[in-house]
Amino acid sequence: MGKSIQFLDKLLQNRIALHVLFWMCVLFLAPIIADRSISEAMNSLIYRAVGLPTKMLATYFLAYYLIPKYFQKEKYFQFVLYFLLSTVVFCVLYRFNNVQIAERIAGEEGYKEPIWEIIQYYDETILGYVGRVYSVTIPFIFIKMMRSRSAEKRKVSRLEKEKIDAELNFLKAQIHPHFLFNTLNNLYALTLKKSDHAPDVVAKLSEMLDYMLYQCKDDSVLVSKEITLLQHYLDLEQLRYGKRLQLKFDHSLDNEMAQMAPLVLISIVENAFKHGVSGAIQQPEVEISIEVKENVSYIRVYNTKPEIPQTDEMGYKKGIGESNVKRQLELIYPNRYEWNCIETPKSYEVNLTIQL
Repeated sequence: MGKSIQFLDKLLQNRIALHVLFWMCVLFLAPIIADRSISEAMNSLIYRAVGLPTKMLATYFLAYYLIPKYFQKEKYFQFVLYFLLSTVVFCVLYRFNNVQIAERIAGEEGYKEPIWEIIQYYDETILGYVGRVYSVTIPFIFIKMMRSRSAEKRKVSRLEKEKIDAELNFLKAQIHPHFLFNTLNNLYALTLKKSDHAPDVVAKLSEMLDYMLYQCKDDSVLVSKEITLLQHYLDLEQLRYGKRLQLKFDHSLDNEMAQMAPLVLISIVENAFKHGVSGAIQQPEVEISIEVKENVSYIRVYNTKPEIPQTDEMGYKKGIGESNVKRQLELIYPNRYEWNCIETPKSYEVNLTIQL
């Protein structure tokens, strides 16, 4: 069923193919269905083939000129006037081709009315041929409306996706400067002390920035890569705070190929350090656990915090990082995640479940 809908949607997008298929069906399919014998089908095919150009002219004139130029602009008087005049012309043309061309090819005997006689008795011509002229116009216009609606849906969907992508890129971009600021501060302190860890910091920072800037452009990445990014980040933070930081990081994956949206995990963990570790706590604690089981991720981030809310070096207040993460989750995993927080005067814990 899904493949049939996709094929129909692709067909509606291909304008030329759709038109050719429509008129081929009008020309060949109807005689086969309507007529029982081969001779009857052949005669019907002759008349339809001769009348087809007039049907096409009448249909395209109505669908692509009269309706958009007059009817859709609420110029109803002009629409009705030009429709009636064009109907007379098309009916006369259809009858003339039917009498002078189709009947001769089919070998029909009898009198062949000349063009002036057909015009003179235009009322009989209209009554006898208006149904034939516009017999396929209504289904044609219906298909045209379906195609226009499909194109409009694709346009709206594309604009919505572009808007979501732009917002996600903006949210991701908020992570980089804050993380870079803290890490450079850490590196600066190590260089002042002439620490042997400075080269390791530069190497890890280089790997992290390469991943953030160039490998996170896809909608999803391997969870294992996100864990590696977290490990580098935690190593840098451990160097920054030294032994006074009590850090625990556990992770397990039942599928190494499991994927998730990039930079979600580090946003949560960074928030824990920003508001829990950078404060005036003698021995801050951070516990992180990540488990992926049966394509569901279970994330727990726990941190101790000072009783007085802190701001970081750049003045970010508590709540900005969390709202950033939640907005990303709403855009990427709508109705597929659960966010629960447990806050006490001395600790803060995030439990996040995502259906990947």
